[in-house]
Amino acid sequence: MSNPPVLLDISDRIATVTLNDPARRNPVTGNDMIAALLDTFAKVQADPQVSVMILTGADPAFCAGGDIKEMNDPDSIFRKEPLAAAQSYVDGVQRLPQALYNMDIPTIAAVNGAAVGAGCDLTMMCDMRIASEKAKFGEVFLNLGIIPGDAGSWFMLRRLSHQRAADLTFSGRMIDAEEALDIGMVLEVVPHATLLDRARERAAVIASKPPRAVRVAKRLMRNAERMDLPDFLNSAAAYQALMHQTEDHHEAIAAFIEKRKPNFTGR
Repeated sequence: MSNPPVLLDISDRIATVTLNDPARRNPVTGNDMIAALLDTFAKVQADPQVSVMILTGADPAFCAGGDIKEMNDPDSIFRKEPLAAAQSYVDGVQRLPQALYNMDIPTIAAVNGAAVGAGCDLTMMCDMRIASEKAKFGEVFLNLGIIPGDAGSWFMLRRLSHQRAADLTFSGRMIDAEEALDIGMVLEVVPHATLLDRARERAAVIASKPPRAVRVAKRLMRNAERMDLPDFLNSAAAYQALMHQTEDHHEAIAAFIEKRKPNFTGR
C-alpha cells in the first residue's frame, strides 16, 4: 500500500479514524490494517485531549472484513495448522475488540458503505453506529464455512436481541441501512454526503461534556456489562465519590447556578 492504512485526525476533542485501503474495500487482512488500527487506538486512548472517537472507512466501503482471496493462500493465517491458526487470531484480529472494548472514550461508527464479516463486527464493537444510506451490513461468516472469530457474536448478542443476532448470524444475509435502523443496529440513517458531519455533531455533544466524567461514565457502562448489581453499585459509588472532587463538577454546578455556559478543563 502506498498510503497509510489508517488515517487519524484530531480536532475539538474528537478523533476521527479512517480505514484507508479503499481500492480493496478496507479489509482487515492482507495488509497492515490491524497493526495500524491498534497503534491508532492506543494513541487515541492515551490522549487526554480526546473525548470521543469516530471510526469510518474511505469510500466506497466501511470495511470488507477478511480478504477472501487471502483465504485461498496456502501461506496465510487461514491455512495454518489449527493451533497456529488459533494463535494468529489471538495475536491479530482478536486484539481489535480488546482495544475498542477497553477504550475509555465513547466510540461512534460512521458506516459509509458495506460492513461485511469482521467489518460488520467492527461496527458492533463501537458504542454507537450511524449509517449512510449506502451502508450495508452482513454477518456473512457461515456463508464461507467459518464462524465469527473476532468476538462478533459477543458484541452482537449485547447490541441486539438474541433473536436478531441469531437471524443475522445463521442466515448470513446482507441487510441495508433501513433494516439496520429498524432492528436497532444503528441510531439513524442519513444521506451519504452528510454522514461525517452528522457523526461529528453527535461527537461534539459528547466532547462538550467534562472530559474525565465522560471517560468514567464509559468505564461504568463497561462494568455494568459484567458485574452483578451489588458489585456494580459499589463501583458506581466509588466513581461518584471521585467525580464530586473534580474541578469540572464544581464548575458545572457554578455555571448552572450562575446561568452561564460551563468552561470544562478536564481537571
